[in-house]
Amino acid sequence: MSVSVLLALAAAGLTAGTSAASPPAAQSAPADPMKAVAAMQPGWNLGNTLDAIPDETSWGNPLATKALFDTIRAQGFHSVRIPVTWSGHASATAPYTIDPKFLGRVKQVVDWALADGLYVEINVHHDSWQWIADMTTQHDQVLARFDATWQQITAEFRDESSRLLFESVNEPQFNNATDAQKTQFMNELNTSFHTIVRQSGGNNATRLLVLPTLGCTPDQKLMDDLAATISSLHDRYLVATVHYYGYWPFSVNIAGGTTFDAQVKKDMTDAFARMHDTFVAKGIPVYLGEYGLLSEPTTDTVERGEMLKYYEELGYQARLAGVTSELWDDANFLNRDTLQWRDPALVAQIRSSWCTRSATASSDLVFVPKSSPIGDEKLTLNLNGTTFRGLWQGNTRLVERRDYTVSGDQLTLTAAGLTRLVGNRAYGVNATIEARFSAGLPWQLKVITNDPPALSAATGTTSSFTVPTQFRGDVLATMEAKYADGTNAGPANWTSYQQFNSAFAPHYADNGIVLTADFFKAVNDNAPVTLTFHFWSGATVTYHVTKSGSAVTGSSS
Repeated sequence: MSVSVLLALAAAGLTAGTSAASPPAAQSAPADPMKAVAAMQPGWNLGNTLDAIPDETSWGNPLATKALFDTIRAQGFHSVRIPVTWSGHASATAPYTIDPKFLGRVKQVVDWALADGLYVEINVHHDSWQWIADMTTQHDQVLARFDATWQQITAEFRDESSRLLFESVNEPQFNNATDAQKTQFMNELNTSFHTIVRQSGGNNATRLLVLPTLGCTPDQKLMDDLAATISSLHDRYLVATVHYYGYWPFSVNIAGGTTFDAQVKKDMTDAFARMHDTFVAKGIPVYLGEYGLLSEPTTDTVERGEMLKYYEELGYQARLAGVTSELWDDANFLNRDTLQWRDPALVAQIRSSWCTRSATASSDLVFVPKSSPIGDEKLTLNLNGTTFRGLWQGNTRLVERRDYTVSGDQLTLTAAGLTRLVGNRAYGVNATIEARFSAGLPWQLKVITNDPPALSAATGTTSSFTVPTQFRGDVLATMEAKYADGTNAGPANWTSYQQFNSAFAPHYADNGIVLTADFFKAVNDNAPVTLTFHFWSGATVTYHVTKSGSAVTGSSS
């Protein structure tokens, strides 16, 4: 992490090993639900742990520990969502008894988090698709099992601190149900959950209860349905929950959704505006139980600079809407073995967004072609209310008018400055510089020497085919696939742009682009496909593949 990143975080009280606020002395939540949920901001999910199937370590994470929650609190989080899948630890037939040992383990983990002064939420998680989804054909059985599950949970936790919240069900879904049935089933589950908790006594009488929309989707119709349910319950201690993973084409990089453009931003701003107007403006707290991208941050699916813009804007929109947000983390953010962030700079951007805005730019990649004379390169600054303060390379400040110029929101890196930065012009990243601003985090720029990538002929099979690729410093953005008649080829036949890391994937270290078995499953036999690879420098390169049975041939001509 750069010195300037650390200084910015320190100014916000968010450096590693410190918290945004000291743990409260009292272990009870404020009486006002809006204030209680606001005090939960920001939050973090213990994903793929107690919700893993069948056991806590089945999905690759170690057992949760007290030290884990110590770390989360020290990193400035005020709440944790602890997803729990109960089905593997309970009888599937009446009386649907939960294994006391597992129930005790959940309580142990919850108590560790509460002891750190954190707010905690637990739920019924993957049960949603494992058996609750069968409510269409097994209505009474599902409802009886759901009720029995919550009766046992509420009995176990009835005397816990009011800082513990219950969420009825995660991302509920119903197989082969009509829209009317879905609305009915959601209302039944949320209402039954509410009745069971309130009748269980103890602190459950006024415990904050979190109610989801269908699928936890922030669609207006679904939120209106939830608002109607909440209104009918006449209970001020209710919280609405939805999830947000962004505009789908961008979130998974399909259909040309490579950048955090106006459409992606509009999807986000509209979603948070709906949350605010439907609930927050009417005094109902909103708990964004999960947010992130559908592609993991440790992959190349979403380009890093575009990802940083997404998280910066999301933090701002959540603050603007008055929504408490819980980062989904299945251990792709925090390494559960070392208790260290896998990508500290990405987390720094997320954490900074809790309290301030950061400027960004049209890209974080500056390409300087090796085979051409070096010229000026222009970028657009997204100032987000900040003021530009200059460019730095490490601790050295670059010289304005010699190395760069600024006019309004236009930043120009001069040919002279770039010549010095690229040095001997080896392919790849030659220098990293950063733009600094009056607030927030700096914006890093990678200065890259490149030439158009070169692709070579190859043979292989539908289960193992790689396009030999000399990347020459360039970075793959997306791939189009079309038949000779211009129709789309591949799994996503509604668009020519196929899904990154699903239909294709760059392997830079191995000098190749892999076309997956899933891609070839959707390709017609003996029908040549033209692939157009789009690179972040702006270069495009075409390639041709033909499948014949399980054999595949490819050529660049």
